Amino acid sequence: MRPSAAYLHEMIGRLESIQDPERREAMDQAARWVAECIAGDQVVHLFGSGHSALLAREVVGRAGGLAAMSIIEDPLLGAAERLEGYASLLLQRYLPLGTDDLLIVLSTSGRNPLPIEIALLAQERGLRVIALTSLEYSRTVTSRHRSGKRLFEIADLVLDLGAPEGDALIEVPGVPEKVGPVSTVIGAAVLHSVVLEATARLVQMGIEPPVLMSDNLDGGREHNERLRRRYRGRVVGL
Repeated sequence: MRPSAAYLHEMIGRLESIQDPERREAMDQAARWVAECIAGDQVVHLFGSGHSALLAREVVGRAGGLAAMSIIEDPLLGAAERLEGYASLLLQRYLPLGTDDLLIVLSTSGRNPLPIEIALLAQERGLRVIALTSLEYSRTVTSRHRSGKRLFEIADLVLDLGAPEGDALIEVPGVPEKVGPVSTVIGAAVLHSVVLEATARLVQMGIEPPVLMSDNLDGGREHNERLRRRYRGRVVGL
């Protein structure tokens, strides 16, 4: 089988496994929290370090997404993710985080100090923290944070990426390392699933979901500008 075919075959199975009952239950709980947060006119913050930042960006300011999603961006692009103490400096750029806001922290391995400290600092301020991480991967490594804990051990709720140790899947003859990461594809699917369920819950609550349109659709820019005015000063990346 061609490496690309093997990868797609594996990924189809892993995408389908998102619907496993335990993972579905966690996503439903995350959707409830997101809906409650937005219903209370609060903001959902997302933080990811390194390549996990791609997933945070994926659902912020996104056509077909929710305008109340805000990104905590690391200007060092993950270069300091092993440096303890950096998280407090980073969060100073995003004060204040509302105590009724919600935080989603993304880290595939869940072992580095930066995402762990972001989660701990948010909890100290009263925020609920959802972790998007790989339990299989994280359980094979030790924490690099002084607490000795990994992200899944401190979060209030865990969404499992199901990525293998090292994230990559496919063996290519002649290459000692595996190729083809899992986390980005699965992570995007999980996050969009949560957004979809949260949107449906808001409708059930009698609240109009703040759904963004594509700026490239007729009327899209005007629609989105109304939402930008509503969240101006509270949402980064909109």
